[in-house]
Amino acid sequence: MVDLKLEIVVLPVSDVDRAKEYYTRIGFREDVDFSGPGGFRVVHLTPPGSAASIIIGSGVTDAAPGSERGVHLVVDDVVAARADLAAAGVAVSEVFHDAGGVFHHAGTDARIEGPHPERQSYGSFASFADPDGNTFVLQEVTTRRPGRISHVVYRTAAELELALRDAAAAHGKYEDELGHPDPDWPTWYAEHMARAAGLGS
Repeated sequence: MVDLKLEIVVLPVSDVDRAKEYYTRIGFREDVDFSGPGGFRVVHLTPPGSAASIIIGSGVTDAAPGSERGVHLVVDDVVAARADLAAAGVAVSEVFHDAGGVFHHAGTDARIEGPHPERQSYGSFASFADPDGNTFVLQEVTTRRPGRISHVVYRTAAELELALRDAAAAHGKYEDELGHPDPDWPTWYAEHMARAAGLGS
């Protein structure tokens, strides 16, 4: 079976510049902002630590602005993540868990205030919406269920070489700023590659 990797979620928005400002303010990295004929525009943004991205723009979807529901953003600590969003001016719900304990219900049904009582992985949430009303859910995941990839996978030497070249280019800029060679470069490379793959230190 060929790998099927989730890459993009297209979010319908009414004001591209407003949405772009919002997402970059909460830490999404701007990867592409392309404008074409007839008002066509594609803005590609990646959440910090994520392998998948979002696209907003003009002419990229015929869905109604604000109609996307329940895009999940996985975090190690939902309480800390909620606090970061609130500090960035986002109207984010209180942390909650679901009465059923498996997955949250639609809307605000069956929400119980506070994290899961046992802080069970996959069991604690917070929700927020972008300026158009597209909704997101923070989900705390601390231990992955069996079968989920939680480490970097390089399928070929070429892929590993590309990752190393990317790290080397970033490291060169770091050494220029430092003003002298960095003897701890293996640690730096490891941390750079782990960040790029969405892993912790």
